[in-house]
Amino acid sequence: MRIILHSPLDMHLHLRQGEMMQAVTPFSAGQFAGAVIMPNLVSPVDSLEKAAVYKKEILQCGNTENFRPYMTLFFKQYSRQELIEARDSIIGIKLYPAGITTQSEKGVTDFSAINSTLGYMEELGIPLLIHGETAGFVMDREKEFLPIYRQFAEDFPNLHIIMEHITTADAVQLLDRYANISATVTLHHLMITLDDVIGGQLEPDLFCKPIAKTPKDLAALQDAVFSGHPQIMFGSDSAPHPRHKKECCGCAAGIFSAPVILPLLAELFEDAGKLNLLQGFISDIACTRYALQPLEKNITLEQKPWKIPELYNDLKPFGAGRVLRWSQLQ
Repeated sequence: MRIILHSPLDMHLHLRQGEMMQAVTPFSAGQFAGAVIMPNLVSPVDSLEKAAVYKKEILQCGNTENFRPYMTLFFKQYSRQELIEARDSIIGIKLYPAGITTQSEKGVTDFSAINSTLGYMEELGIPLLIHGETAGFVMDREKEFLPIYRQFAEDFPNLHIIMEHITTADAVQLLDRYANISATVTLHHLMITLDDVIGGQLEPDLFCKPIAKTPKDLAALQDAVFSGHPQIMFGSDSAPHPRHKKECCGCAAGIFSAPVILPLLAELFEDAGKLNLLQGFISDIACTRYALQPLEKNITLEQKPWKIPELYNDLKPFGAGRVLRWSQLQ
């Protein structure tokens, strides 16, 4: 049996820079027609010039001939003229609360002081992508951030707001209240709970931000995705770190899922009896919500066993050593 996926899109991806970018970009470019590239580099991508340089660097990596990087800017106070000049070159602006995740130290500290930029974005049709967590107790951070989503959605009803990598039943419920809010869901948050991370021996390669939550939250995400929720899109949040950053004190947050995404998603959707909804999750819903016309690219998956490697050089992939039923036809 084979399935053909048309123009798959990863709506949330970390490619890093330098040698790491060279190593990981081909995995995403080989499976997807495009990806939304996160801007939280060591020096944040917070200008049109930086975005252009970063895009050029990405396209100089291998396997990018039929791959479109959708660039984002790191949120700061932008002038209307800056946003007019940038809007045709970016897909959105990514807002990070200051210090809440990797390389977000220059993020927002006062959410009441950014209305002018949000107003310009609403006027110019530039989406707002948000890492929605507070600095509270780690299990409550996403839930505590929901009032900010509500405030933004009500104050700026024509602003497209994307709740990135949602992990809770509460976030799913919020989608049904506001038509101008979308969400991305990762592969790993459709598969694991906090028990997988710390319930036995600590699993550093499953440590990510936002952290995996409870079985109730997992079930809510699965129910929403496997029902074809029209506001939920796939975003991998694949975030690679070398072994010395994962197997250490102060383990870095991030799961490297890029090499295994489509075969694993096919298995999940097949197990749920929802293979017919996979195309919507990995492309069609994003095209509708973002008004995208992606590059033409067909990816064929076949029911042929494939064992996920334990390592790709210095990077451990999500599901390492697992035998999958589906593999990508080369």
